[in-house]
Amino acid sequence: MMKKRTIAGFMAAAMVMGLTACGSSADTQETTAAQGAETGESAAEGEAEAEASGQSGLEDGVLSVAMECSYAPYNWTQQDDSNGAVQIKGSSDYAYGYDVMMAKHIAEELGVDLEIVKSDWDSLVPAVQSGTVDCVIAGQSITSERLQSVDFSEPYYYASVVAVTKKDSPYASAQGVADLAGATVTSQQNTIWYDSCLPQIADANILAAQESAPAMLVALEAGRVDLVVTDMPTAQAACVAYPDMVLLDFTGSDDDFEVSEEDINIGISMRKGNTALKDQIDSVLSELTVDDFNEMMDEAISVQPLSN
Repeated sequence: MMKKRTIAGFMAAAMVMGLTACGSSADTQETTAAQGAETGESAAEGEAEAEASGQSGLEDGVLSVAMECSYAPYNWTQQDDSNGAVQIKGSSDYAYGYDVMMAKHIAEELGVDLEIVKSDWDSLVPAVQSGTVDCVIAGQSITSERLQSVDFSEPYYYASVVAVTKKDSPYASAQGVADLAGATVTSQQNTIWYDSCLPQIADANILAAQESAPAMLVALEAGRVDLVVTDMPTAQAACVAYPDMVLLDFTGSDDDFEVSEEDINIGISMRKGNTALKDQIDSVLSELTVDDFNEMMDEAISVQPLSN
């Protein structure tokens, strides 16, 4: 996510001011792998056999989806089912946001039930690899590095990279990356924001990466950094949650952050080799347009905690 990508958690941590467990979807693959081992095959050969059989993991009638439930507007945690929120597995809380909206649409189109599993950002890829969940819908960029570990659907959102600072910051009127020179900055760990974008700021004082998007924004609100780099939806949500923040968008200028298509293409990750599930999800996404994505994201931002 990009986050590479609550308000409830975000807001719970920040909120004080205000602001992804195990599924059975991979049972068939795991059983096949075990049987393979018993006959002298490796676990990998067993998994390959399951994949070759065309099983998607949805044979149990459930689409199990992992997300942080704390990365508004992509996903967040709330206490009730308002706006169509889905109860988090093993919790009395509910999850909602763009990712939940998309997950509900995919599950409905595929004719299966939806299960939301809450998991930390760094646990998302392992959850898919282990078969604990069917897929991850959590604002992940489709990077070549991640593609070594998991497969991705076609993009379900396109997110440009921006910066966020305080309205009274000396960087509030920045017109390009060059104008951010010398700033004290941070972003979320294991994201292109932190690993790729922050180093593009000349003479930047780059502090340790933050464990989550909410923590990144709390650092900015508390004055520990001058600005953070994130994606457009996260920045838009932040400016709703924190009225004293301002979004710096250099898109289209000659001095924007240098990112690749893979950095801004947000996809749904799944176990490597699960072409059956990928084909099913891609068939649903192919019926949606960029305008559909944007309309859904706008709705998510409008109903996120503290938006009213």
